Amino acid sequence: MSEIKELIKRIEELRLNMIKVQEGRAYTDPVVLAASQELDDVLDKYQEMLLKKDEKE
Repeated sequence: MSEIKELIKRIEELRLNMIKVQEGRAYTDPVVLAASQELDDVLDKYQEMLLKKDEKE
């Protein structure tokens, strides 16, 4: 599986996890913030990969 496809799969997993974690909690809850940050980190990596891919083409 390509690295981009792996990242997309990971993004979906983290997105679903964040939804589950957020249920019954405030958006400012440390657990929700940690899940959100983890998702943001992977989204940033995905965005960087897309930009590098576009630069090569």
